[in-house]
Amino acid sequence: MLYYLFEYLNQHYDFPGLRLFQYITFRTSLAVIISLIITTVYGRRIIDYLQKMQVGETVRNLGLEGQMQKQGTPTMGGIMILLGILVPTLLLANLSNIYVLLMIITTVWMGIIGFVDDYIKVFKKNKEGLAGRFKIVGQVGLALIIGWTMYFNPNIVVRQTVDESGISKTTAPMVLRQKGESFYYTQDVKSTLTNVPFYKNNEFDYAKVLKFLGDGYEKYAVFVFLLFVVIIVTAVSNGANITDGIDGLATGTSAIIGLTLGLLAYVSGNTVIADYLNIMYIPNSGELMIFAGAFVGACVGFLWYNSYPAQVFMGDTGSLAIGGIIAAFAIMIRKELLIPVLCGVFLIENLSVIIQVSYFKYTKKRFGEGRRIFLMSPLHHHYQKKGYHEAKIVTRFWIIGILLAIITIITLKLR
Repeated sequence: MLYYLFEYLNQHYDFPGLRLFQYITFRTSLAVIISLIITTVYGRRIIDYLQKMQVGETVRNLGLEGQMQKQGTPTMGGIMILLGILVPTLLLANLSNIYVLLMIITTVWMGIIGFVDDYIKVFKKNKEGLAGRFKIVGQVGLALIIGWTMYFNPNIVVRQTVDESGISKTTAPMVLRQKGESFYYTQDVKSTLTNVPFYKNNEFDYAKVLKFLGDGYEKYAVFVFLLFVVIIVTAVSNGANITDGIDGLATGTSAIIGLTLGLLAYVSGNTVIADYLNIMYIPNSGELMIFAGAFVGACVGFLWYNSYPAQVFMGDTGSLAIGGIIAAFAIMIRKELLIPVLCGVFLIENLSVIIQVSYFKYTKKRFGEGRRIFLMSPLHHHYQKKGYHEAKIVTRFWIIGILLAIITIITLKLR
């Protein structure tokens, strides 16, 4: 909203400093600051209100040290994160940008699913919360909206390089560009291309999965793309949900991931940097950096109260929204195949549960009694059982998250 106000003032009046609002980096900085203010200053009031409403966490006794001390700690604190994301984005981002609109829809959509789940747990006294099938339906529904829009919206394109022999009058307008002493053509086209790490040209086309069908396989590319989007959205949102098990773990890890995604959005949306790094240029995607700034600010601000010993928990209101946001953001800047690296902490936590449950069922069927690989899953509980303090576990997981973020950035040139 402020974006349009300052754009109007800049066009009609010559006030000093108004040009600053044209710069993505300046608006991103403001988004971080506003988000931090909302989550830290006003967050305290939200926590007090949750305590007044007796929105407390119900803790199952799993035999973990200090676990029962968390009983009654306010939950549904994800509301703070949602406000910290949405308010700066609505104020500072260009709301006509399709990428920004999709991220706002993702935040609200997943936030509502998480809120309903928490509401059932807290007020209906149902520990199971929202039935798993309804969560999956919600996640798949969002994924289909994102995938369909990404595939068909005319404003979502990528810039491809085409040599002179590939020029066609029927394709999008081409621009002649110079790099050194050589010349080449670029055009903005609809495409199912995405970035893939450690590959020669750093690109992968979803359509080529169906190449075995022969001529005309491209017309079915939308179904492959939608399938990948559904898998990514459901996997990452559930991964974030599982990771949110000890104070500050999901929040801090998500802040690291959000910062990395913001950087990737900036380089992908800047034609000069994208050309220098020889990566896919995605027109208008740089505006996502404002959203990323709000997201990082919200996570860091929430961490003020969520770090050990936590004064509030985000609940599914926050964790499902965070996972959905990360997945959708990565898909929009076509870096979703980097998620296994960037979101390695989420992946390991998810895998630890899958491995534990699968091995238990297998050994119970074969030997008559279930056996375990980990002392407890998810993985962070395994280390708690081994006697590590949860603050130490969280710090080490953050360090791993930082290392994975650095590796993710390195993949832009390592191929």
